[in-house]
Amino acid sequence: MDRTSRPGTAILVTAGTGAARVRAEPTEKEVAMDDETARALLEAERARVEDLLQSSRAASGEDRSAQESEIATSDAAEPLAAEGVDQAVTASLVRRLDAVHRAMARLEAGTYGRSVRSGQPIPDERLEADPTAELTIEEARADAAHR
Repeated sequence: MDRTSRPGTAILVTAGTGAARVRAEPTEKEVAMDDETARALLEAERARVEDLLQSSRAASGEDRSAQESEIATSDAAEPLAAEGVDQAVTASLVRRLDAVHRAMARLEAGTYGRSVRSGQPIPDERLEADPTAELTIEEARADAAHR
């Protein structure tokens, strides 16, 4: 099915036996956002995350340089704790960038805007809030409840 088709039309579906049946197109709520909008959202998110990642890596390097130049510190654990925080932030940003790349791959494959688990449509409002969303809100809530 064309992701940009509009509701209110019918499509012909053929079964493996050669029989045909008509079914309605998805409702307006099910129609995925157009590829241009999706691409713009994903490109903006990729740029934002790459900028944050670059800043995080630079700050981490500056922290290390400052720690190495200090002769004495009042708390020997402080530099280790700061390094751990820097690494956690960087790892989180790398995961987010990976999610952007997966979403871009789904866009190219024609599956963007559908749950990777169920194939159900992800509402535009969710994709606008999180362009990398892979699950419907119901599926994401169920996952969170099981953690």
